[in-house]
Amino acid sequence: MKIGVLGTGIVGQTIGSKLSTLGHEVRMGARQANNEKAVTWTKSAGARASQGTFADAAGLGEVVFNCTSGTAALDVLNAAGQEALRGKILVDVSNPLDFSKGFPPSLFTGNTDSLGEQIQRAFPATKVVKALNTVNAMVMVDPARVGRGEHDIFMCGNDAEAKARVGEILRGWFGWKNVVDLGDISAARAVESYLPLWLRLMGALGTADFNVHIVR
Repeated sequence: MKIGVLGTGIVGQTIGSKLSTLGHEVRMGARQANNEKAVTWTKSAGARASQGTFADAAGLGEVVFNCTSGTAALDVLNAAGQEALRGKILVDVSNPLDFSKGFPPSLFTGNTDSLGEQIQRAFPATKVVKALNTVNAMVMVDPARVGRGEHDIFMCGNDAEAKARVGEILRGWFGWKNVVDLGDISAARAVESYLPLWLRLMGALGTADFNVHIVR
C-alpha cells in the first residue's frame, strides 16, 4: 500500500520505518522536499521509502498519518491540501500540547474541543481517525515493548468504515490485540486529555514503555 507520513520527528520516523519494513511504499512529507531529517530517513528506510513536501506525501498516500506536533498540525495539513486528502483516511496521531509556559504542558484546545475535531472540521471530506496518540512512538508500532499483560489502544472517528480499516492496520500491521473504539471524533477530547496523566506517569515510572488496560 502507498502511505503518506506527515512529519519528520521521532513519531513520523518510527511509524514510517515500521511501514517500510512491512513492504509498504512510504513517503515522508516535510515543508521542503529536501528536508535534512527526511532525506536521512529515506536513505535508511529502504528502497520503497521516499521524501517530499507535505503535498507530495499526502498525494501519494492511500492512507495518511499525521505525525506532526499539535501546534503545527493544521498548518501542515493545509500545506498538504484539501484535494490531496479528499476521501482519504487520515490517522491523526498529534496532541494539542502547549509548552509555552514550560513543563508540564497544558492543552491548547481546552476541554470542550479537540485537535481531532478541529482537523475534521477543517477537512470535512477527509476521514479523520484519532489513534495511537496515547502511547510512546516505539510502543505505537511494537506493543510488546510494554512486556507484561494485555493493554489497550484507543481510536475514534465519524466514519465507521475508516475506523474498521484503521483497526485492521493497528492489529495486522502494528500488533495491537485490544483496539477500543470510543465513538465519533468528539471522543478525541478524552484521549487527548489523557496526555497530562501520561506525562506524569512517565515521570513517576521512569520509562515511556507503559500503557493502560481496561478491566471489566
